Amino acid sequence: MAESVQALPNDIKEIIEVYEWDLRTREGIQRFKRLRAKSLPSVALNEELVFEAIIPPQEELIQAIMDRYRPNQRS
Repeated sequence: MAESVQALPNDIKEIIEVYEWDLRTREGIQRFKRLRAKSLPSVALNEELVFEAIIPPQEELIQAIMDRYRPNQRS
């Protein structure tokens, strides 16, 4: 999954923050439980489990990111 994220176009990578958790750590296990994930690989966007047990095609991953992207609006 990490390779899929690294392969995203630069304009997409500029608008996201990527965090990885290792299930061999307490933090990773807690994160996995908090997201209610049941299998790997899993992708959460804005604390929502979006892809589970699948590495999505890049177009689907980009679309999922863009569906959740809200640029900062200036007043």
